[in-house]
Amino acid sequence: MTHCRKLVLTCIVAVLMMSTVSSQAQWVMVARAVAGRVERMTGRSNDGSGFDVATVVLEANAEKVYETAIKSLSERPDVKITKQDAKKRMVQFTKGAQVASLQATPLGDKITQLVIASNLTPAPGTNSLVVEGVLKVCKEMNVDCTLESQ
Repeated sequence: MTHCRKLVLTCIVAVLMMSTVSSQAQWVMVARAVAGRVERMTGRSNDGSGFDVATVVLEANAEKVYETAIKSLSERPDVKITKQDAKKRMVQFTKGAQVASLQATPLGDKITQLVIASNLTPAPGTNSLVVEGVLKVCKEMNVDCTLESQ
């Protein structure tokens, strides 16, 4: 009877482990399918304030994405880094009146979600700081990224 229980318990554990590995593999496949697609979301209230967010999934290590973003921001004289958190792979920065944050989140060993968010510029029609930032990191990492139409 004890041998039978051990066998059943072993089978249950094996099935649970396989389903976890399977669902994790599916998640990585989904992430790879959308890799390089830059998605953007903006919103503006009646008083003119608002937000601008861009995100992309990259087939790259999160630490490397973060380091590339920091290097890129540091090289721009019009951008000032105001806060860095290497452990969370997050950086806050300003460009004139715009304040922004960037975070590189690992979705797997070599799959990273890069998110950049900022307040909207007062003048509509100006280039998006967040989209420019995402595309710059993509270019510096030799990853082909495209902005999805809204």
